Amino acid sequence: MVVLGSKVLSLDEVYRVLFNGEELSLDEAALQQVTHNFEFLKKFAAKKLIYGINTGFGPMAQYRISESDTHQLQYNLIRSHSSGAGKYMPPLLTKGLMIARLSSFMQAHSGVHPEVVTLLRDLINKNVYPCIYEHGGVGASGDLVQLAHLALVLIGEGEVVYEDVLRPTAEVYAQLGIKPMGVHIREGLAVINGTSAMTGIGLVNIIEAKKLLGWSCILSAMVNEVVEAFDDHLSKELNAVKRHEGQNKVAAAMRDILKDSKMIRHRPDHFYKELEEEIFKDKVQEYYSLRCVPQVLGPIYDTLVEAEKIVVQELNSVSDNPVVDHHQENVFHGGNFHGDYISLEMDKVKIAITKLSMLSERQLNYLMNEKLNHKFPPFMNLGKLGLNFGMQGIQFTATSTVAENQTLSFPMYVHSIPNNNDNQDIVSMGCNAALMTNRVIENAYEVLAIQVMTMLQAVDYLNCHAKLSSFSHRIYSEVRAIFPKFIEDSPKYKDAKKIKEYLLQHDPEIAW
Repeated sequence: MVVLGSKVLSLDEVYRVLFNGEELSLDEAALQQVTHNFEFLKKFAAKKLIYGINTGFGPMAQYRISESDTHQLQYNLIRSHSSGAGKYMPPLLTKGLMIARLSSFMQAHSGVHPEVVTLLRDLINKNVYPCIYEHGGVGASGDLVQLAHLALVLIGEGEVVYEDVLRPTAEVYAQLGIKPMGVHIREGLAVINGTSAMTGIGLVNIIEAKKLLGWSCILSAMVNEVVEAFDDHLSKELNAVKRHEGQNKVAAAMRDILKDSKMIRHRPDHFYKELEEEIFKDKVQEYYSLRCVPQVLGPIYDTLVEAEKIVVQELNSVSDNPVVDHHQENVFHGGNFHGDYISLEMDKVKIAITKLSMLSERQLNYLMNEKLNHKFPPFMNLGKLGLNFGMQGIQFTATSTVAENQTLSFPMYVHSIPNNNDNQDIVSMGCNAALMTNRVIENAYEVLAIQVMTMLQAVDYLNCHAKLSSFSHRIYSEVRAIFPKFIEDSPKYKDAKKIKEYLLQHDPEIAW
């Protein structure tokens, strides 16, 4: 069980809740602080003008709200802002959002009643997923629209997905014996005013992008292996003189994957001796998509390390407004709901993963094009040339998908549109950035799945199973179990889907 509130919540702990089904519990001392924070605000707010408690919201904050209407104000805020559009967010992203919102509340600076955190905990542990739309948030004043749909479910309205079925929230609550959240002081504003949607999506993105990088390392190593590349571009000596951690980590990982390969060649055995030829049949240096993998994937490694640091910091932050400080006995108005930190990091990750998919596409093209590799049949066609087509058709899918990634990589961080009567005159678009990054990552998995299919066909064409490294051979055997060797043409879309699911569900086991 993952305990929330006793210490900084890590990405590994989030992973365990999201992917291993571990439950969340709330640290008792931290829960007491939430209670103290709520009790302080209840006393402090009496006869004071505090934004969002006895005022309107945004540009309507100049209007005082009578004491008799303050509870209705919170319900009005939730219902009016439940205005999303487009598709529902997948349950995995929704669960990440809920964890991020709960983590923010457990910092005990939001003034919420303790029942809010216990209700969120219960929904997470019972796998009740609020229906939250992808479109709506601009990422300043937080993810208002997405989080309003969360708040709508917390008050017992709207819809949820429970046991893979879309149902009215009230119906599921009645079945599970769950009591909806009540409004005490500022629960409506507290729930919807924060960066938890973009942060929750960002957590999932980092987890899946790190796994994707591992698979890219493996496939890049296997490409070098099957074409019998030279080993010096992966050497410790060459990479050590370039002082970037990511490059050296990637090179070391690839050396480890290939350490017992019988196919990788040692340059001195071939070129560092007296030669008589004027024109060499062997290519002296491999194409960049093979030779420069550490230099291409290294920056991606470094980008993900930095992105993880920033997203985890946001996860453990207070991201709403105003901030209620019961220790200093004050309420501070500001802009912690602004999502620029997440927006910028998601754009970096999006660009990095697009480059990863571009590398995969170039390696795939190298294997497909006999004029480049001088080793394999066109399109890795193991049948009769002209009659059969091999991987020709599915290469189009890879190319098309990478092109989409390239277009999606335009940054959201610099795409601010003022709104809300110009009260929100500069915004982060952080939730858009996170969702687009999620799309780019999913696309990249599709491209790598096609590369895996092609790689396995290459191994069978060469009949080089016994020469592969033990690492490569294990991957070959596991994937061949779900994707048998083919010679005759057949539809490949189901195979690509199965391999994509394999990549998503299996840890690449890279020793970083």
